Amino acid sequence: MQATRLLFSTTGRRALGRTATALRPAASTLSSSSLTASQEHALTVLSNNAGHRYFSNYSSFSEPNPSLFASQLADATVDGDTASIKDPKSADDHQVLRNDIRVMGSLLGKVVREHEGEHIFQTVEKLRGLAKVWREAGAGRGDDKEKADAAFAELASAVENLTDVELYTVSRAFTHFLALANAAEAHHRIRRLRRTQNESTENFGALYPKADSCGGAIPNLLEQGHSPEEIFEALSTQTTELVLTAHPTEVNRRTILAKNRRIQEILTLSDNYRATGNTPFAQEELGRKLYSEVASIWLSDEVARTKPTPETEAEKGTLVIETVLWDAVPQYLRKLDATSKTFLGKGLPLESAPIKFASWMGGDRDGNPNVKPNTTRIVCLRNRAKAASLFKRDLLTLQNELSITTCSDEIKAVVGDAREPYRAFIKPMVEKLERTQMWAEQELARVQEGKSAAETTISTDEIYISKKELMSEFETIYRSLEELHDGFAAEGKLTDMMRNLSAFGLTLIPLDVRQESDKHEEAVDSITRYLGLGSYSQWDEQTKLNWLTTQIASKRPLIRPGVWHENPEYFSPTAVDTLEIFQMIAEQHEDSLGAYVISQATSASDVLNVLLLQLDAGVKKPLRVAPLFETLGDLEGATDTMKTLFSLPAYMGIINGKQEVMIGYSDSAKDAGRLAASNAQIDTQSKLAKLAKEHSVDMTFFHGKGGTVGRGGNPQTFLAIMSHAPDTINGHFRVTEQGEMINQNFGFSDRAERTMDIYTAAVLSEKISKRQEPAESWKNVMSKISDVSCDSYRSVVRGDERFVPYFRSATPELELSNLNIGSRPAKRKATGGVESLRAIPWNFAWTQTRSNLPSWLGVGDALSEVLESEDSATLHDMYENWGSFRAMIDVVEMVLAKSEPAIAEHYESVLVKDELAKKLGAEVRKKHLEAENAVLELTGHSVLAENNNILVRQMGVRNRYVDCLNVLQVETLKRLREGDENDKTLKDALLISITGVANGMGNTG
Repeated sequence: MQATRLLFSTTGRRALGRTATALRPAASTLSSSSLTASQEHALTVLSNNAGHRYFSNYSSFSEPNPSLFASQLADATVDGDTASIKDPKSADDHQVLRNDIRVMGSLLGKVVREHEGEHIFQTVEKLRGLAKVWREAGAGRGDDKEKADAAFAELASAVENLTDVELYTVSRAFTHFLALANAAEAHHRIRRLRRTQNESTENFGALYPKADSCGGAIPNLLEQGHSPEEIFEALSTQTTELVLTAHPTEVNRRTILAKNRRIQEILTLSDNYRATGNTPFAQEELGRKLYSEVASIWLSDEVARTKPTPETEAEKGTLVIETVLWDAVPQYLRKLDATSKTFLGKGLPLESAPIKFASWMGGDRDGNPNVKPNTTRIVCLRNRAKAASLFKRDLLTLQNELSITTCSDEIKAVVGDAREPYRAFIKPMVEKLERTQMWAEQELARVQEGKSAAETTISTDEIYISKKELMSEFETIYRSLEELHDGFAAEGKLTDMMRNLSAFGLTLIPLDVRQESDKHEEAVDSITRYLGLGSYSQWDEQTKLNWLTTQIASKRPLIRPGVWHENPEYFSPTAVDTLEIFQMIAEQHEDSLGAYVISQATSASDVLNVLLLQLDAGVKKPLRVAPLFETLGDLEGATDTMKTLFSLPAYMGIINGKQEVMIGYSDSAKDAGRLAASNAQIDTQSKLAKLAKEHSVDMTFFHGKGGTVGRGGNPQTFLAIMSHAPDTINGHFRVTEQGEMINQNFGFSDRAERTMDIYTAAVLSEKISKRQEPAESWKNVMSKISDVSCDSYRSVVRGDERFVPYFRSATPELELSNLNIGSRPAKRKATGGVESLRAIPWNFAWTQTRSNLPSWLGVGDALSEVLESEDSATLHDMYENWGSFRAMIDVVEMVLAKSEPAIAEHYESVLVKDELAKKLGAEVRKKHLEAENAVLELTGHSVLAENNNILVRQMGVRNRYVDCLNVLQVETLKRLREGDENDKTLKDALLISITGVANGMGNTG
């Protein structure tokens, strides 16, 4: 039976790139009442043929028996593409993906039809068809502009005529399709990698034969002339620390994410069934499970109804460790070990930790008054209890495996003549881990109930506090197994546990603490006023440094604990909270906490404030203090700040030759625009690296990046790392993994392994490969571009009084606070305009409208000015030969390709009432066009993203669905703003459309 085509087919892919000649300002959004006669005629023809020509023929929402295994699907077409899935090994990769999506789309269509009725089904079909026509007619940019305008006008009109409930239901249909497509694409990426590995005729170890995998990077380095010893030394000593943050950019409920994860597991099984064959019953069961998951998604509530507390946020955020990473990390390291043996002749040392994890969840209080000292206590204790539980579980498994009756003298000295010595040795370890878990749970209850420490019945002498103790016992077992049994038993579960102990420790994941610099200054000011020394905040920088260094060198405490509660006239509530944070730090056991990050750091005294407050609180081993340089001004002043610190003997005596500096990508881009911020980030890191080398300091840069380009993100992780300034990573890379990127990169075991492999390969290649220093002429042109782009960006965002009204009305920024996806407020301060808005909602809002303004504004003016000057040849040389600059431009090109000015204009035409603000919108779209043209001229591309086939295919599939969601979102916003802003149905429709657009675009904030 010929399968009919799907509602949610992935067909008719339109290249995202636009030719330079075809680029035109976006067409004005049309309403049905403003059509010309010819447009009305085109619309009439379109409407009359809608049911036959544009919708029914392109839909298999009505396919009666969709199946991943049905033989008739071998001849199925998706908008003309033959797609066999009987033999995925010989089928075109993308045909296999299209079939997966087509089947799931058909199942979703069946569910919608069954539960919502024929009318909703046909409505979704109609909107999808109109969006498809609009896209195929050029989306207002091509020669068939009249047809495009008519289709878009009909699309907007159709949405305008929906009821509130229909807005909600139809938005759900498009949103869930895009989520299913994401699941299929994530699975397909791993499928392709496996196929590449299986079809390779060479031995690339256990990893993939790709440049961004250690299976390809290590042989590439060998071919470049590097010795196996040099590569092994770098690999075995490098570390990538991935810091999970609770930044509110994951818009999907974890319930829905879990269901999508199970769908990926079903797709994996279906691949295995096709490859090896299976019974019809097994295939039918798998199909039933797939339908069940799709139906369950539709029947679930996808809207988060309550805002998470920091404690629940942290608990949910670390689930990825328990459910995925606990097994994925040792599994990946086994493969890395095998790859090292294949190419370098020896395996990865057990003490090596190429991948580590840390977290901000429960420790990041920057602008979040909900994170209290007890929040961090609670999260640390929960993490300890969970880590003890996981190690206990694994140790019991090992105990069951080790029934061996011979052991080393070292083991025998502990267990005597026990018949099964390893089991006897492990038994007290299990009991101690059980006590460790019980202790953590008792302490947790005590903190939550406000009880005294005397009420805890288990002493810390009876439990594991330091991972060194547990590791020592693991090593004793390992030595015995290696000595007597050739290590065959040591290389399994025991090695995995040792790897996990190195990666996660006994704390599951150490927490960083982060707070704003002015909070520390307020606390120190309270102390100096209490001591009768005057107001610290009024002192000049040198006076502050003199006093701080004296106090740091002194062994005397400044104040006794708790004095702040007795003297409210000196200690404000903010100062009390800050001082209590340092008391909490002093209480924490080894490895519970990582770095202390100071946001909005601008001076040396900002760093010394934190160091002094730690020492005065009695912190025995002060946390390393990492200043975060965020704005353009902060970055430009960072070298002077660190130079001052490195000149202070009191400071140098404490840091022990190690310094961590955090570079803020989000706020610097929000402050100065993408190009200026990128240049400042590269320049600052280069200068700081040279300064550190002069002072014999080992400096680690901590990169605070988000998922979007406007927040420093780059989907090509390997190239992004290789594009960092030379001599700034040196085998130590620390970076945030935020919000939706946690699920995208680590939500599934295969994906997590692939992400860790990319990071490892990139850090290794960056350290060993010869890196080209930029020529002086390049630096000069880059400086010019940076200045022009910054001025252009700020002239709009800061200098144009029309901008704030435009931003607030043309985007859903004001409504984003209704998304219950994070515990912290959208602003650092309750008052203030765009400057006080966090970078996440800033980028989030522009992503929703498909404008992506923060990522490209200023780029067109800067590139055009240089392209028209005598430096044009130098600029082209920079793009061809300077990797950092090329990566910078390529990522802007990608954003421009994903943007759609016509959609942004629709938001403006419906939602912006201020005529002056509307004029600004037209000017912004003109700048968008200029940026496109300038990037095309510089890159030599005829169309945007012409060298990014994956992006072209993805957006060609997704555009029509996201277009519909955008139009649905605009109508929902209009109704909310003109009527009852608390209407539950409309609020849910809005939040669902926001989720759908984020799913379609692949990121949020």
